[in-house]
Amino acid sequence: MKIRLLTALLAASASFATSAAYADTTDVDTQSWVHVKKKGAHCKDDPNCMNRYHPAIKPVATAKPGQLILFETRDALDSDLDVNSQPKDLAAIDLNNVHPITGPVHIEGARRGDVLAVTLVDVEPDEYGYTTIVPGFGFLRDLFTQPYIANWELNRMEAVSKQLPRVAIPMNAFMGTVGTLPGEAEIDAWLERETKLGEAGGIALPPQPTNAIPADVCGPSGKHKDKCLRTIPPRENGGNMDVKQMVVGTTLLLPCYVDGCGLFVGDVHFAQGDGEVSGTAIEMGARVTVRTEIRKGMLSMIRGGPHFEGGSQLKKLEPDVFHATVGYPTKKAGEVPPYHKYLDSAKIAGLTNLSEDLMMAARNSLIDMLEWLQKNKGMTAQQAYVYTSVACDLRIANVVDVPNYTVSTICPLEHIRR
Repeated sequence: MKIRLLTALLAASASFATSAAYADTTDVDTQSWVHVKKKGAHCKDDPNCMNRYHPAIKPVATAKPGQLILFETRDALDSDLDVNSQPKDLAAIDLNNVHPITGPVHIEGARRGDVLAVTLVDVEPDEYGYTTIVPGFGFLRDLFTQPYIANWELNRMEAVSKQLPRVAIPMNAFMGTVGTLPGEAEIDAWLERETKLGEAGGIALPPQPTNAIPADVCGPSGKHKDKCLRTIPPRENGGNMDVKQMVVGTTLLLPCYVDGCGLFVGDVHFAQGDGEVSGTAIEMGARVTVRTEIRKGMLSMIRGGPHFEGGSQLKKLEPDVFHATVGYPTKKAGEVPPYHKYLDSAKIAGLTNLSEDLMMAARNSLIDMLEWLQKNKGMTAQQAYVYTSVACDLRIANVVDVPNYTVSTICPLEHIRR
């Protein structure tokens, strides 16, 4: 009896094994996904891409709160750069194409007045990224006037570049640009304040229909071409914030200005230093996964700009070994820093000490660090500028010790091989 029972069990087991021979945990689905794919070579070829902000831009997908949303994104310049690119290739870059953004995605149940909580779940990097120095752009644009590019080979562990041969930058990826669509009231208010800034001589980027996408809304013949906002400055809706601490595991709190919020993602960075001083981080295309939650009626809690929250993941960003410099708001007599020229103040030129000026403190700290890296780590000026942009942090030390507010530049040394 026992032998017949054992034989039957073995036969049943063999039959089950045959029927389930190809089954494993890969076949088990527990998550609900929305996939916003990248299509075509550039943003202009892609119905899921935009490079301007306006509430008339239609959603390209719809997601429910709690669903995983996978965004396929492009590099910040929407470029044709590759591992063999040279500084001369930067001349072909059209800044009217900045930034190509995937979206917007309509979040079901979200209404104006809500807050959209966006948790970064994963970033899968492309295999190539770049850091550039573009003439006229960057924190030290008056000192670095020639084009330069570092081409990076990427994986989930580190980035390496032939242009910085002794450097390996660990992956601490985040969304450089992420936000929600503004409403009509926000468009009008932000355009008014930016127009006044431009009229006063400050740097302001008015609407530019050339190469604007979607063309039917923002292009030269678009219905709202004079009100589509550029993506370069961040605003209360988020956008190009470039906050390196918004890594996997953190949750970003964004205002919902239109029903459905209009969530967008782009300009992903493999790694960046606080300040992004050269004007770029390690820029790349990527596959970004997020999950959303609606916090009803909470817009009044984040009026000044987005908030974000998280836990111990920020500890990973701190250096193991570092060198740091300290800067104060001092300068040479006769010098008018580029950040102050629009004020057209005769007082500034003759001073050698500015009062409560974090920009000058940061500038001096950074310049000291560039000199230190050249003298002690054998870097060229361009290599040092790139390294500080992707790895070193500008940190505010104090904003009370008048007149000399203090900024430190903290550079990790473990990323530089001997």
